[in-house]
Amino acid sequence: MADGVDIVDRRFAHYLLDNAGLEALATGFRWVEGLVWMADAGCLLFQDLPRDRTMRWIDGAGVSVYRAPSRYANGQTRDREGRLIACSHLDRCLYRTELDGTITRIVDAHRGKRLNAPNDVVVKSDGSVWFSDPLYGISNDFEGERQPSEQAPALYRLDPATGDVRVMASDFAGPNGLAFSPDESRLYVAETGDQAHDDPEQLIRVFDVAADGLSLSGGGHFHTIDPGYCDGLRVDDDGNVWASAGDGVHCIDPHGALLGRILVPQRVASLCFGDRHRSRLFIGASHTLYAIYLNRRGAAWP
Repeated sequence: MADGVDIVDRRFAHYLLDNAGLEALATGFRWVEGLVWMADAGCLLFQDLPRDRTMRWIDGAGVSVYRAPSRYANGQTRDREGRLIACSHLDRCLYRTELDGTITRIVDAHRGKRLNAPNDVVVKSDGSVWFSDPLYGISNDFEGERQPSEQAPALYRLDPATGDVRVMASDFAGPNGLAFSPDESRLYVAETGDQAHDDPEQLIRVFDVAADGLSLSGGGHFHTIDPGYCDGLRVDDDGNVWASAGDGVHCIDPHGALLGRILVPQRVASLCFGDRHRSRLFIGASHTLYAIYLNRRGAAWP
C-alpha cells in the first residue's frame, strides 16, 4: 500500500494503488489555488494566486506562466464549449476566455451592487454557471486588494445565455469550494466561515438541486473536516467527495462518512482529477503542486 495514507474504512484501500505514491510536481509558489485539468491540451492550469498569475503544468515539460496578470484569479473551470471561466478577486467578477483567446467579463454585479470576490465556480450540464462569493478576496491585499463589500456572501447561479444572475443560497458566512454530484442532484458547498472570527463555523454542506435546476433545498451538514477545514472539493464517478484539509485530502462517501485520508506535508487548498482517464488526483498545497494516481476516476465533468 502507498505510504502517506490513513485508511479509516476498508473501502478506501481499494481506491489506492500499491505502487503509486504522492509525487511533488513543482514548488516555490506563494499559494496554489484553482486547479483545472485541460484534457484537450494535456495540461493542468492552476493559480499562483498572491503572485497574480495563472500557471500551466505539462508532464515532462514542467511549469510555465499561462497568464500574467491573472487579475488575482482563484477558482476556475470550463464550460460546455470548452471555454475557461475564472473567478477574479481584483475585478470582483467572473471572466471567460473565448476560444479565440479574447476575454469576456460575464458577471460582476447583482441587482446593481458589486460582487465581493468570487471564489470558486462550476458549470452544470445545462450550461448554467454556479459560483461562490465570499469576502476573502477583498479582506486583505495578499490575494487581491482590500475593498469594501457591497453585499453579503452568497451562492449564485448565472444563466450565460440570458445574463440572469440569482442568489441560490444566502445563509453563508463564507461559501467556498463547490462540486455537483455525478447526477447533479446534489450540490456540495464548503462553508469556511467568517475568518475574522476566532472560531468560525467550518463544514461541508449539501443541497438538493431541483429537477429544473432553478432552486435548492436542504443545505444541511454533510461533513466536518478535521484537522483544518475544506477549501476546495471534487467528486469521483461513484459520488465520493474528495475534500481539501489541513493534513491533506479526505475522501468522504455520499452519506458523509470518512473513508480515508491522503496525507500531504502542507495544507491543501485545491484539487482536481485529470490525466488520461481522470484517475490522477492533482493537489494544490500551500507552496507545492502534488499528484497521486488512484484506482478511482473523477466525475466526468468538469
